[in-house]
Amino acid sequence: MVQYSPEQLDRTFAALADPTRRDILVRLGRGTATISELAEPHGISLTGMKKHVQVLEDAQLVTTEKVGRARVCRPGPAKLEDVAAWMATYRHMVEERMDRLGELLERTKEQAP
Repeated sequence: MVQYSPEQLDRTFAALADPTRRDILVRLGRGTATISELAEPHGISLTGMKKHVQVLEDAQLVTTEKVGRARVCRPGPAKLEDVAAWMATYRHMVEERMDRLGELLERTKEQAP
């Protein structure tokens, strides 16, 4: 069984819960960007974008670096394997339940007159 940190998983899910932060990750998947570049398409202030980026940094999904007067963002060291492992556990559980339901329906169908 894959082990994951509940605290890290909580931070990751909290970071991914917001659509703006998910958009930031998609954008950073295409290459580095400054806070200003990230804020522009969303029409939010630099302060607002900094707060979103900070949440992503806390979850280790993004790293930032001061370059001159700009803060450059790039994907962070955290991978989404913990999320995938957590989801796989529940997917397996749901699949088992669906299999049992299918078996029950088959038995019921066979017993019907």
